[in-house]
Amino acid sequence: MHRETVEIRSAGRGFQDVTEQISGVIDRSNIRDGLCHVFIQHTSAGLLIAENADPDVLVDLETWMSAAVKDGDPRFRHRAEGPDDMSAHIRTLLTETALTIPVQAGRLALGTWQGIFVWEHRTHPHSRRLMVSVT
Repeated sequence: MHRETVEIRSAGRGFQDVTEQISGVIDRSNIRDGLCHVFIQHTSAGLLIAENADPDVLVDLETWMSAAVKDGDPRFRHRAEGPDDMSAHIRTLLTETALTIPVQAGRLALGTWQGIFVWEHRTHPHSRRLMVSVT
């Protein structure tokens, strides 16, 4: 098994493609066939596999999420870090905090149009840690 922590800096709410960083961990692992497990160590950002060809897909996902979970909803009591605090936690519950992707011939076995993204749910930039394990 090989494990690394990948650190990224988000620009605030939105998506960051981390496919290359995860692929780099697999390269350094020297594991040809197995599984890659990615876990984000945060409660206000998520992980997803989404289309990486048409950026409108990511825009549409954010549009939908913004309508479904509104910042500053008066029903939310938790606002310790601002109006996007509780909404970011709910958004994380609707996304994933962990992904497992097959590794085949030393590469992520993603589909043609798939990429791995961190979905930052806070409106301000944050540092995020991904624990990547390859077995």
